[in-house]
Amino acid sequence: METGHGEEGGWHTPSLEDFEFVGGFGGPDWVNKPFIQAVLAAVIVIVLWLLASRRLKVVPGKLQFLNEYFYNFIRNGVALEVLGQHDFRRYVPYLVGLFSFIWVNNLMGLFPLLMFPTFSNIGYAWGLVFLTYVIYNVAGVARHGMKYFKNSLLPAGVPWPLWFVIIPIEFLSNFVIRPLTLGLRLFGNLLAGHLVVLVFVTGGAYLLFQADGAVNKVAGGASLIFSFAIFALELLVSSLQAYIFTVLTAQYVASSLAEDH
Repeated sequence: METGHGEEGGWHTPSLEDFEFVGGFGGPDWVNKPFIQAVLAAVIVIVLWLLASRRLKVVPGKLQFLNEYFYNFIRNGVALEVLGQHDFRRYVPYLVGLFSFIWVNNLMGLFPLLMFPTFSNIGYAWGLVFLTYVIYNVAGVARHGMKYFKNSLLPAGVPWPLWFVIIPIEFLSNFVIRPLTLGLRLFGNLLAGHLVVLVFVTGGAYLLFQADGAVNKVAGGASLIFSFAIFALELLVSSLQAYIFTVLTAQYVASSLAEDH
């Protein structure tokens, strides 16, 4: 892990430079560590759910029970709860896959051989935002036709003198702010969390092994020990951000399908 070492081999404080990767896998520059992790996560999610759907039994074993619990958590706790009885089924596969993909990628930030959350590179967050953006807008058009855009921009019952104020506000809220905050929330939390981990781990290692003085040694050891608590917090944040992104996606689809926006 090269984080914490400058160009001349000296230590430097963790910074945004530690989130930049140059392609080193024999291909273009964009074939870098985050890209490989995203592809790996997609393969893991597909393979695990294919295996989970095979040889299902009426009386589930431990593995099947775990898979069903995970699936029902998103199906019943998110899709059914947010979208309702009549609309949730068609969106369950996307929501389950979305949560699984984000969660696996986030966990890569804690896995010793990888130690980098994919969505701390904002481009990958924008990719998921684009999919969600397309899905909830297409769902609205499919349900309401082109009237969907009118309903999104102009709530029913607004007097015409207020149209010049309400329409720009609703446009920004529904078509700009929603996707912008959806992506920034995921990116910001993963970036900040990983940066905190870098500070405690690399800073603690520097104080313990390179800095002089007993106080520095104690502070470095305490920092490395405390980093385990940070890792535990990051595990919680990684799971929570996957859940929040999935819930907001379901809410945006539900608002697109509703008669009144």
